Amino acid sequence: MLEQLATLARPVLNIPFIRRTRRNHGLEHATIHLLNQQGYRLSGRSNDSGFVILGDVPTDRVERAVRDALARMRGGEHGLAVHPNCGTNLVTTGLLTSLVAMAGLSGSSRRDSFNRLPLVMMLVMGTILYSQPLGLSLQKHFTTEGDPGDLEVLTINRSEVRLPLGEKPVTVHRVETHSS
Repeated sequence: MLEQLATLARPVLNIPFIRRTRRNHGLEHATIHLLNQQGYRLSGRSNDSGFVILGDVPTDRVERAVRDALARMRGGEHGLAVHPNCGTNLVTTGLLTSLVAMAGLSGSSRRDSFNRLPLVMMLVMGTILYSQPLGLSLQKHFTTEGDPGDLEVLTINRSEVRLPLGEKPVTVHRVETHSS
């Protein structure tokens, strides 16, 4: 069903800045997949001009992973664009479980809500299990693009950012890209 919706949404998904963002999001995930295999724990964020990788990893490793990921995606490994820890999965899970919990508890008194809690918990757990493959499918068809097309890496810059409550600075790699 999501594939059919994606086909209907194709004119919107192919608006240039949306297509660039989806391609960058896919390349971000592919890069993180390759760096995860080397033992790095990272997060990222994409937009239409590139993406950032947050985490303590040497710049040469990021550069190699970005270029390898792009080559592998161009070689047909489009599944690298989908990552199990993507925010799309988190949002999908959060939205669905909240809706199920609200529906399960709506229209009841405080006492009745407490009595419904075991049922609502079972429904929420089932929703969590369902939301994981749904989130992956949403990534595949809507929020990422596994085919990088004419995406090119322009620059990769390293910086450090000190977070308000953090003890040490966070390493940030900004990957600038270009695509039509």
